[in-house]
Amino acid sequence: MEEFEVKILEIDKKEIEERLISLGAERVFEGEIHAFFFDFKDSSIKKAKDLVRLRRVGQRSFLAFKKFVESEEVKVRQELEVEVSDLETTKLILESLGLVSWLFTRKRRLSYKLNHVHFEFDKYLDHYEFVPLFLEVEAQNLEEIYKYVELLGFKKEDCQPWTILELANYYS
Repeated sequence: MEEFEVKILEIDKKEIEERLISLGAERVFEGEIHAFFFDFKDSSIKKAKDLVRLRRVGQRSFLAFKKFVESEEVKVRQELEVEVSDLETTKLILESLGLVSWLFTRKRRLSYKLNHVHFEFDKYLDHYEFVPLFLEVEAQNLEEIYKYVELLGFKKEDCQPWTILELANYYS
């Protein structure tokens, strides 16, 4: 499945949340997310701009592979994801296959869903705590992203296709 996402920076959470609720969005998650990012010692996954991520969302854990798709407007990935029953055992399996965890992140997330579009208020903790709260919008195509971004009062120019590392670089 392809996912399209953008980040909108320097937001007024209360105002956006009120707009989402008035549009009929449903709150679907609030809590912490812990994520481990894996690569081989030769960094071949990162060099391809791909991603292997193991994360805990609340009490559930997921393993994902995200394949980079070239796009300048939004972040596009072909995503394969499965729920796993045991985060620690899955981490050991990945390490046994020669993968190493090169990054660990924690963030607080508040998620809303409207139709098939996800709206995430994310605030990183620990090492990336200096990055201010931002909104991530994820949809199944570019047109859908821009439609909902405009409904929230933003423009295309407000949308960034950045990864966490690009976001951290912007604020450092």
